[in-house]
Amino acid sequence: MEKATFGAGCFWGVEAAFRQVKGVVNTSVGYMGGHFENPIYLDVCARITGHAEVVQVEFDPSIVSYDALLTVFWEIHDPTSLNRQGPDRGEQYRSVIFFHTPEQKTAAQQSMQKLQTSGKYDKAIVTQIQPASTYWLAAEEHQQYFEKKSGTKSEKRD
Repeated sequence: MEKATFGAGCFWGVEAAFRQVKGVVNTSVGYMGGHFENPIYLDVCARITGHAEVVQVEFDPSIVSYDALLTVFWEIHDPTSLNRQGPDRGEQYRSVIFFHTPEQKTAAQQSMQKLQTSGKYDKAIVTQIQPASTYWLAAEEHQQYFEKKSGTKSEKRD
């Protein structure tokens, strides 16, 4: 199993999207990229921690590639929007890829460059690509939030 970490706005929707991907064996939501020890949701929302809301994805690379996960990441948010996704504003909602290996860093950089030159966006992509740092797990109430609220599990997509 391998690990990938993405920030693309509110972590509830981001996690729901990745949970649908065949080959993703586990997800959790939490915080990464800040300077504050053991942050909680209210700390992050208060914009005092420097953390991004992130989804940590555990995946089986024999079923789904990191490149395929990057494709999902780019599809589920606007990477040209600085510190904002939809109605959510603040650095905690920034577009960010936290890489765990040099190979992930290279793949992220290449996919971002390819997307930037594709003509899909008129504006520059503002996604940050940073080394993974300490991952702080969010409270249980935030884990698989949409599944808990709807009472159903989502079907995996190919």
